[in-house]
Amino acid sequence: MNEAVLKLKNVTKTYSGNVAVDHVNMTVRRGDIYGLIGRNGAGKTTLTRLITSLTSIDSGEIELFGETTEKGLQEARKRLGCVIECPALYPNLTAYQNLEYYQRLKGVPSKNAITKTLEIVGLTDTGKKKFKDFSLGMKQRLGIALALLNNPDFIILDEPINGLDPMGIIEMREIIKRLNEEHRITIMISSHILTELSLVATHYGIIDEGKMVKEFTHEELTEQCQRSLAVMVADTAKAASVFETVLQTTNFKIISDKEIRLYDYLDNPSEVNQQLVANGVSVLSMTEVGDNLEDYFMSLVKEGK
Repeated sequence: MNEAVLKLKNVTKTYSGNVAVDHVNMTVRRGDIYGLIGRNGAGKTTLTRLITSLTSIDSGEIELFGETTEKGLQEARKRLGCVIECPALYPNLTAYQNLEYYQRLKGVPSKNAITKTLEIVGLTDTGKKKFKDFSLGMKQRLGIALALLNNPDFIILDEPINGLDPMGIIEMREIIKRLNEEHRITIMISSHILTELSLVATHYGIIDEGKMVKEFTHEELTEQCQRSLAVMVADTAKAASVFETVLQTTNFKIISDKEIRLYDYLDNPSEVNQQLVANGVSVLSMTEVGDNLEDYFMSLVKEGK
């Protein structure tokens, strides 16, 4: 298993008596694209600010690249890049000039760092165009370039596609995939745009009202959201026997003593019903089910409440 880049252990943050982050446990492993999912106000931005030390934690522990002490975390954060809320970029400077300023500020030694990061985010041809004249998508990409300037191993992006048009969303998606696959950068993305997250993320964490509801992999999501026939019967053991011997399939799962999920015969449920009844199985109901990430998110949040 890949080593953990980030671990949160019972991390809590309170503002004026209101709990913004409530005993959150979370793990991001090397190579992940971790989607932090939550509605506006769920605690996503507070969590990212705690990780990057823009806000101090009240209790709990943050482990970054194996470091947990204040001094160790300070060093570990040199390997971290982030874009949280609006990056502080100068409106009357060009893309190159903005990065040049931060290169000096951060003490980044590489002479090629600016050119390299602009190439990665597709902004090498902006020339003398000032930041204030950039489209929203270009501004977002320059923010990512700023996060990449110190050649980080791990970057955090807070709502990177918020407000982008369809073309901007596609461009951002491709940049995120390229950073992860070609440059081997671990990425955490906080977002409430779930359908887009499902196209890039390898792992997910759902946060609601400051609490971590559940963490799961993309494979687990795919399995959970797979289309199937939810067959409610009086006897699942008997129904399973009919599926195996009569319908010649083992592609099913017993969910409870009344429900069995069948992943075959989605185009012919009447045949399933007919064979079950013919073999003495009482069918209570049969419906086609299957979630997308949004459905799964809502069901988990409802279950958590």
